Amino acid sequence: MTRTGRVLTVAALTAALAGLPLSAAGAEEGGLLRLAHLSPDTPAVDVYVDSVADPAAGQVFTAVGYGTVSEYQTVPAGTYAISMRAAGAAPDAPPVLSTTVEVGDGTARTVAGVGPFAEVGLEVLEDDLAPPAAGASRLRVVAAASTAPTLDVAVAGGPQVADDVAFADATGYVDVPAGTTSLTVTPGGGQATDLPVETAAGSVYSVLVLDRPGGGLTVRAVLDAAGPAVVPSGGVEAGAGGTAPAEDPSLPVVLTAAGSLAAGAGLLVRTRRRAAARPRHAASRGR
Repeated sequence: MTRTGRVLTVAALTAALAGLPLSAAGAEEGGLLRLAHLSPDTPAVDVYVDSVADPAAGQVFTAVGYGTVSEYQTVPAGTYAISMRAAGAAPDAPPVLSTTVEVGDGTARTVAGVGPFAEVGLEVLEDDLAPPAAGASRLRVVAAASTAPTLDVAVAGGPQVADDVAFADATGYVDVPAGTTSLTVTPGGGQATDLPVETAAGSVYSVLVLDRPGGGLTVRAVLDAAGPAVVPSGGVEAGAGGTAPAEDPSLPVVLTAAGSLAAGAGLLVRTRRRAAARPRHAASRGR
């Protein structure tokens, strides 16, 4: 990268972005925004985030790869332009994708690149960080595996999380029993796979269903909120499992607040100031 600016490693960014209770007074003055790359055959991208109200300020998330979910950023309420360029592309190169997202006070949004590369688009997911019922946890499923056109997901001893979830769609959040249980993932026309999971009472999760290298599916969990609406500083890698053979098919998928970034990707953030705004680009292409 030739851009100048301060580069924060994931560890440094995690330390800088402490957990934020949405109910706190500070949260009422802004919202939360994060980014996700959920397009299986799309190469790594650099993601630019620019405030429409303050075009002199912005951030760049570099080399974001498939399965990566960035850390939440606390941002003032307003409109943000999101642009994705091929990793390493010049900052003034035409974006592969661009869209805008409205972030309101006390809200949380995830902007995700989804779908196959030929039809990739940007989707804005509304994150509901409200705490679950006492003694329970909450989760939703994000279908990001191109090899599974549809998915059924259920929790053993709990509710059916979703039926026929289409590739690139996300379900609503549902309460599930906290503690050790099993998540059953069934791709359309495929075999059901039971994946042991452990969820913490009072926590909220997004469960990503991803294509597994070499075939099959992988499940990865991202912690949306821990405890009574306390937002973690970032995505969490929680392990893997799937329909493809593995060395240890009983490997549990543990949903935990430990860690700093889904997939352990080497995500970097550049904070930048510009003398003038660069030209804005057309909104969301694709889907």
